[in-house]
Amino acid sequence: MKSLNAPQKKAHFLGSKIRALRKRNGMTMDDLVYRCHQLDSQSVPSVPYLSLIENGRRNPSEKLLMLFSELFQKDVSWFRDDSTELLEDAKKEVGFPENKILLEPGILFSKELMERAIPELLSQASISGRQFSHVLLRAYQEQNKNKFPDLERLADETGGRKFPVDMSGLMKLCKKHGINVKWFHKPTFLTKNDAGQEIKTLFRSFYDSPHTVYINKQLENEPKRLKYELALYLAHKILHNGDGAVSSHATGGELGGSPRPSNVHVRAVTQEDILIAWRDFECSFFAGALLCPRQPFRRFLVRNGYSVHAIKKLELTPGVVMRRMTVVSPYDRWHYFDIYPPGMLRVAYRGNRIPLPWGSMQAGIPACEQWALFRAAQDSTMRKPLAQISLLKQDDLLRLYACTAVRTKDAAGNSHVVSVGVDLVPMLEFQGFDVPSLLNELDSVCLKSGQSMMPKHIASAITTAAGIQNISWIKDGLENPVVIICPRRSNCPRSTPCKGAVGSTPKNLSWVDEIKNEILIS
Repeated sequence: MKSLNAPQKKAHFLGSKIRALRKRNGMTMDDLVYRCHQLDSQSVPSVPYLSLIENGRRNPSEKLLMLFSELFQKDVSWFRDDSTELLEDAKKEVGFPENKILLEPGILFSKELMERAIPELLSQASISGRQFSHVLLRAYQEQNKNKFPDLERLADETGGRKFPVDMSGLMKLCKKHGINVKWFHKPTFLTKNDAGQEIKTLFRSFYDSPHTVYINKQLENEPKRLKYELALYLAHKILHNGDGAVSSHATGGELGGSPRPSNVHVRAVTQEDILIAWRDFECSFFAGALLCPRQPFRRFLVRNGYSVHAIKKLELTPGVVMRRMTVVSPYDRWHYFDIYPPGMLRVAYRGNRIPLPWGSMQAGIPACEQWALFRAAQDSTMRKPLAQISLLKQDDLLRLYACTAVRTKDAAGNSHVVSVGVDLVPMLEFQGFDVPSLLNELDSVCLKSGQSMMPKHIASAITTAAGIQNISWIKDGLENPVVIICPRRSNCPRSTPCKGAVGSTPKNLSWVDEIKNEILIS
């Protein structure tokens, strides 16, 4: 075997460092080339040339090395030295500890016994079959970090990766797949949500099997909502051949965890519960992938620094865009929440293991009011996104999160808050910072009042990590105090406990079937 000479060894070592940096930050070669193009369009390498550099077959030019230096926040000398930093495999990121149990002894967790025990357990815990189905789905999403390539591929084939998608394009796709769109008129009316609060409601649409979609004419003035509605029904037709098995929640019915269209609050788990919840998930994911195809949407986010202000350019709702952020970003430690004031959770995704703000999905349980999404929900005057850095504290465990929360309105005009965020700890670990020391220092400066402006050296570390991932609202959060938050628990970790808590009381009502029948008969 021919040995490498000194220049070849240098090139191989340098290329290995560049490859390690790229992979450590979750970038594909295409991602790295695109980021380089943003910084300097004259010096950007092609993907094949980058491959040659990473494999030690080419040496990067001085300009390109400076470009890598700027992007990854490393001195040029670091690329040339003999340091083995980052060349070893990354340490496994621990994250917030998961609440798991070991299913042993196996004889007690057999399929037959679980089929008997789960319904009784849910009944005793006052958890509906539909709620349990959604817990299973969230666990499935979070285990897979919201990556479902088969659904992505099918959405790409359907829409041709066109981005952004306009209304005429969606209507043509509906016609191509045999969907007839009909319109009805039903004005906004008052009803009560699951918390027993009176809210405005707009019955947006429903599917009449096998190929007719009825849409409220009110949505003609709401193109960003109408787009999602059409994309959702396209998903149902393509994935499930338009058999009509779509929940009331997914098609514009009630709020609060996809309750079945019935006055009876069912506690048993049924196959229909699981089927409907699964189809809601598949169709919703497909619709998002159709409206925001992975590669062009990722480039849009990078180009705009993941700014929520850029959402206005797309004529899509903040919820659709934020949910897709968690999917397409090369960084995979994301969370997403959607709540209706004062604290009714509608959607949750926790790919970074952040705990639920309530510590439970059950309504009526107090929540820590310091989370950004609750602060935004309580401020009816808020017009701009709220960026926040949060130090989550539970016993001796510390984690650091950044998020942005947006107060928006649904189709009926009800205010709700969508919030997307990331776990900062892995970002900082990727860059070699002493994260435990940083977190302990933050804890000491925040403990007395529950918040503090970020110490400059910690802010500098976060700015470096955020710059590499190109997420602008992390830097926006540094302009505000870092705030101590906690999962729902009896003992607040602050020296001076919070005065209040957020919660709600469940009360389920339904009217979906009656409206459907009224429209179909007329």
